[in-house]
Amino acid sequence: MRAYLIDEISPPDMEKIKGFLKENAIKSNLEQIFWAKIPEEFLNPIQLEHSQCRPHVFSVELGADWVKAELFVRSKITMQCTCPGYCNKQQRNYVHNFLDGMIEQLHITT
Repeated sequence: MRAYLIDEISPPDMEKIKGFLKENAIKSNLEQIFWAKIPEEFLNPIQLEHSQCRPHVFSVELGADWVKAELFVRSKITMQCTCPGYCNKQQRNYVHNFLDGMIEQLHITT
């Protein structure tokens, strides 16, 4: 799986990240996994056609001292569709900007 990883994060900063994700992403059934929505303007043509599969999301996983975003866009509704796939360039930039913006907004040093 392709992913964007930020590591060597202090425990207090990991708590800040967890709080940020609780407010700005969708909590999954697993404690350390969140789903962040891809805005409609970044969806590829197939994802745009599949309005019944929305929201389209990418996963954000928290470890002891790291945060990782998968560079894979999937439907939050169904796994049995043709619309999931690896990020295109715009989606990849969105994922990077989401994590980098979070780090900057929370004043985290890595």
